[in-house]
Amino acid sequence: MSQQWKAVCNVADIPVLGARVVNRAPKTDVAIFRNSEDKIFALLDRCPHKRGPLSQGIVFGERVACPLHNWNIQLDSGCAVAPDEGCTQKFSVKVEEGQIFLDVNELQTLATEIEVA
Repeated sequence: MSQQWKAVCNVADIPVLGARVVNRAPKTDVAIFRNSEDKIFALLDRCPHKRGPLSQGIVFGERVACPLHNWNIQLDSGCAVAPDEGCTQKFSVKVEEGQIFLDVNELQTLATEIEVA
């Protein structure tokens, strides 16, 4: 399946070492993160531990610390750093001319999985 991209926000809309929630829908919030090197990442806005809002966590390096129990989640994979275990869904990101795009097919798959569950 080929990728179809949807513009969700601008890089400038996300503070350095911060996040912004896009694609707001019940249980399918996607958080876009920006680290100190201006790398952009996208994860489902739910910690794999207790479903804490990762977008409200502290971004450092290529990780975010969950605001509920301080679990460290890798921004590039969505997986918890050992000794913690579990992953949240990550999304493909494309940045062009200061705009951030997400893969439409991944967003639709997420919405379908939530409806079935």
